[in-house]
Amino acid sequence: MAVSRSMRKKKKRIRWGRWITTFLVIIIIGFISYFSYDVINSAKNASSKIYQKLDTSKMKKYRDQEVTITKDPFTILLAGIENQDGGKGRSDVLLLITVNPETKQVYELSIPRDTRTYIPAADERSKINSAYSHGGIEATIGAVNELFDVPIDYYITTNFEGFEDIVNTLGGVKVDVPFTFKAQLTKSLKWKTFHQGSMDLNGNQALAYVRMRKSDPHGDFGRNERQKQVIKTIIDKGTSFSSITKIDNILGDLGDNVKTNIPPSKLASFIKLYSKLKSTQINNLKLEGKDEYINNIYYFGPDQSSLDENNQTLRAALKLDSSTAGSNN
Repeated sequence: MAVSRSMRKKKKRIRWGRWITTFLVIIIIGFISYFSYDVINSAKNASSKIYQKLDTSKMKKYRDQEVTITKDPFTILLAGIENQDGGKGRSDVLLLITVNPETKQVYELSIPRDTRTYIPAADERSKINSAYSHGGIEATIGAVNELFDVPIDYYITTNFEGFEDIVNTLGGVKVDVPFTFKAQLTKSLKWKTFHQGSMDLNGNQALAYVRMRKSDPHGDFGRNERQKQVIKTIIDKGTSFSSITKIDNILGDLGDNVKTNIPPSKLASFIKLYSKLKSTQINNLKLEGKDEYINNIYYFGPDQSSLDENNQTLRAALKLDSSTAGSNN
């Protein structure tokens, strides 16, 4: 009899355990579904401010049809603009990202702001960061295509106010400072000392951290590494579970300060792909070159062999052959 009662109690505990587990699963699914719905709705509301279609008539033609995000290889050009209102600013950051969903390869290539190249929109050779002032993002893409013969499928631009707002909304970022240096903060113009090791930074401090170049022993390349470090931290923190309740504010920051040609209808595909590739190791490419002074103006002169090597790597990742070289419309 005792054994029978024990068995009944055990079965009862199992049933209660299964019921509690099922209940928790339902709550979790409902919780995720609610916030997914909320995120999608918020994204749609913000997209009216964010979405800005490219004028392809001003660019080289590479594609006959749009790429399928979850299947086809594609590129994204990330540009940090000093003042993107009216297309009169300059690009302080240029990061070319190439993604191949099939092979799960992701490449990042930072283009130094002082890189000397031909700018079609201005019909002159100059620093690539000046291209934006000659025709906005289309002019910038045109200049990038003079260096790398690959399609720019999507772009994302943000100004510095947007960068600060997003970092502050997330409650700051933690970075691993590679060496001790001082940098001047925007607005207050006060000097901030960044000590080697782990530091918590607010938006204004993070902006000074990614913009500093003169005190970096590696110059533009060192700054590019710090920029990628902070961007990755923002993405990881922004997509973490703890940031779900801040999604409305984050999207509000994006809507006020970010422009992109990624249509709202493809947001779900990007989220799906990001979840699959989140742990993928990123291949960092580097553009080699040398310092040049022309009429007492500093330029970074890219090495042709480095351009060719990076171009070949990117085209291979995108599965492009000689027949898909860019042509003028």
